[in-house]
Amino acid sequence: MRRSLTFVLAVACGLTAANLYYSQPLLDLVADAFGITQGAATVVVTLTQAGYAAGLLFLLPLGDLLENRRLTTRLLFGTALALLLAALSPAYGMFLVVSVLVGVTSVVAQILVPLAAHLAPPDQRGAMVGKVMSGLLLGILLARTVSSLVADLWGWRAIYFISAAFMVVLAFVLHRMLPFRAPDHTAGYGSLLRSVVSLARSEPALRRRAFCQAMMFGAFTAFWTAIGYELIDEHGFTQTQIAVFALIGAGGAAAAPLAGRIADRGHGRSASGAALLLASLMLVLAALGHRSVVVLAVAGVLLDFAVQAHQVMSQHEIYALNPHARARINTVFMTTVFTGGAVASALTGALHHSFGWTGACLLGAALPLAGLAVWSTSLRSRTLASA
Repeated sequence: MRRSLTFVLAVACGLTAANLYYSQPLLDLVADAFGITQGAATVVVTLTQAGYAAGLLFLLPLGDLLENRRLTTRLLFGTALALLLAALSPAYGMFLVVSVLVGVTSVVAQILVPLAAHLAPPDQRGAMVGKVMSGLLLGILLARTVSSLVADLWGWRAIYFISAAFMVVLAFVLHRMLPFRAPDHTAGYGSLLRSVVSLARSEPALRRRAFCQAMMFGAFTAFWTAIGYELIDEHGFTQTQIAVFALIGAGGAAAAPLAGRIADRGHGRSASGAALLLASLMLVLAALGHRSVVVLAVAGVLLDFAVQAHQVMSQHEIYALNPHARARINTVFMTTVFTGGAVASALTGALHHSFGWTGACLLGAALPLAGLAVWSTSLRSRTLASA
């Protein structure tokens, strides 16, 4: 696991994951371009994440069946085509369909994260996953800033052209740098999907971690889906100012390597509870202090920190369950997570329309509390088992 390869994996994860978030700060521009309401424009976020969940369910397991380098490069070319079609969409209906395809094909990041875990020495797995995840998280957190700035300069469609070009470049770079890895699983695709269901049934730790992270990601989605409307409507922000605001969320990426080291030292379970509580408190803070941009910024960066820390600690635990089924384990985990995000974005659109920013924040605050309840139940079970 050379440093150069670690860096390339981190960049690749960031650029591919960013495709899911470029639309979030552009919803107002998309609504104007296609002559639709803000609530209807929110469907773009929902369908992109729903497409990603479908890709996680049906494409990600192929990481345990097909040679990883070939699978990755082919998916990247598919993503480039979908992004190009998004940029050229003449009607909102076509844009929605292509947004689903962007989500479906952007699962490359979740193929590369288990691959990094496979290549890392066991005692450094948490730290290595944390480094690669920091790239992924920076991509997620900087996507909103970059798309806002690009939209301000060249219009909202430009970011899709630019990202399509990046996907083509990544395909060639990864084809050259990734090691050949043929997985051990030799049965067919149907058997592979059935084994995903078996893993979900047989691994309670996987179910618990997936549910808790889905709640965290739902809170993350609620905040960042609605924040653009809040900053424009209540604070008069321009697209450039929204871009600068979104940049503060990038500070949350610092959680990834830190969380990886905490997990390597055996403290991941207790630290996960603290992350769930922190996320809920930050949504409450955002609701109460929405008149201050500084308060919103603090809430945003600490929310991102909590969400990303919880994810890295969760992945450290689940990747140790079965080293030969990491892609399928990641399928259960990430499909659950992004299904939670898609549902949360849909609920956010409805609640924001009816109750404004406060409604979106209260939804976001409630979700990590549900995760905290599951976390505390598992902690009690572990205490009784050791007694």
